[in-house]
Amino acid sequence: MMFPLFSAGHISVKFSNNTLFNDLSFNVNKGENWAIMGNSGSGKSALLQIIAGNLSVSGGSIAYHFMDGIQQTGGTTPLTFHRFIAFAGARHHFKNLSNTTDLYYQQRYNSSDSEDALTVHDYLLTVKANNHAPVYWTFDKTIAALNLTGLIDKQTIKLSNGETKRLMIAAALLKNPVLLLLDNPMTGLDVQTRKTFNLLLNEISASGITIIMATSGSELPDVITNVAVLNNGDISERLTKLEFEASEHKTNHTPNINVNALRELVGENEQSTYKSIISMTDVFISYGEKTILNKVNWQVNPGDKWALLGPNGAGKSTLLSLVNGDNPQAYANNIILFDKKRGTGESIWDIKSKIGFVSPELYQYFPTDNSCLQVIESGFYDTLGLFRQSSKAKVDLALKWMQALEIDQYARILLKNIPASAQRLCLLARALIKNPALLIFDEPCQGLDDHQQQHFKAVIDAICELSPVTLIYVTHYQHEIPDSVNKVLRLDKGEVVV
Repeated sequence: MMFPLFSAGHISVKFSNNTLFNDLSFNVNKGENWAIMGNSGSGKSALLQIIAGNLSVSGGSIAYHFMDGIQQTGGTTPLTFHRFIAFAGARHHFKNLSNTTDLYYQQRYNSSDSEDALTVHDYLLTVKANNHAPVYWTFDKTIAALNLTGLIDKQTIKLSNGETKRLMIAAALLKNPVLLLLDNPMTGLDVQTRKTFNLLLNEISASGITIIMATSGSELPDVITNVAVLNNGDISERLTKLEFEASEHKTNHTPNINVNALRELVGENEQSTYKSIISMTDVFISYGEKTILNKVNWQVNPGDKWALLGPNGAGKSTLLSLVNGDNPQAYANNIILFDKKRGTGESIWDIKSKIGFVSPELYQYFPTDNSCLQVIESGFYDTLGLFRQSSKAKVDLALKWMQALEIDQYARILLKNIPASAQRLCLLARALIKNPALLIFDEPCQGLDDHQQQHFKAVIDAICELSPVTLIYVTHYQHEIPDSVNKVLRLDKGEVVV
């Protein structure tokens, strides 16, 4: 006999004048764990938001059947379903110590400002557990399960992308929810952490929690029992895991790259004027007693194509912050960028003008109230948004880059109103638009579907073939590395490893 936990019957949902779902039905029963799949813009994240109660329905009905057996006792405020649902999404919402202001992009590198963030320990203490059932996921058990013990006294702003993902999942678990909603939980996790997380999901399910996650067909955890495939705002297939074959739903896409258009876009590059792009000698970075980078030596020459690899917390993002001008500790180290030693008079804007950069942290903190064209045009000025009069010539160029990345349909739409994958592609176009000497792509394919990943990889390989650009590429997935990459720097615990 099926025991329903959640049901959506013939619902319609609109957001920002767009119809997300029309006459959609979706049911979750006790004992089931669902994976929601689909191409970019199909509605995966939106469906999770609906289940979480963060998006209103304009038609149809939603029922949280698990509330039927919950005793409504104590206090004057009635219990709502929100108390029993935990959602770990693509973005965190960390606040400062006074809980008044969101943290900002460069705050993690400014020692005085970074102290204005909660530690991992204090952040997790803010989570209110569901006490209407036995508390399986205690503080100590959750910390150990998500491998956060060594990070307990670290400010949240200083966490790496993968560490932040683990913290958000830990916070969700501490609620001891009935439903655990996860939006692409594997992204940002290194190979070993993904394997460990697969085992953790089994324990989560065994503890009585029902899991619903948005994920890809190539990352289907063992715990999943059912698969829903979304297509244009509708569930086109409902399958058991045994019925699902990832290969049938994976896009085998042969990218159609307009080489002539790209050749015109990349034009001539100033890189040939530099003898060296990056030169680091015995670089040492620490925060308090914690060593982040230890005696790192790295020489990047014009035209090099590097993969920067290593597990979560290895020091990759910190290393890149020294190159991109964000980390003031660069001045205390022997670092030469574009033939100039740091601290000899160049500004961070001089450095940034030569670099096209994108990272999960940039995505996290980038303002979303500009149109997509304005976001991309801001790449000319290295600002987080456009704060000056727009230029028609630059707008035309931004539109051409959007066409190259297959996102031109979003040109006039606010960044916050387009799918997360398209948001990330806009930031990639922002990095490319000024045709920089150095491209730094830190996990650029996070959140992209198979088609988008393959197309973007083909675009980067074409750019590398058409121009002498220097590339640094960070990823936890071997298949994402562009074919043009021919050098590897591997970090582990802040040190270069062979």
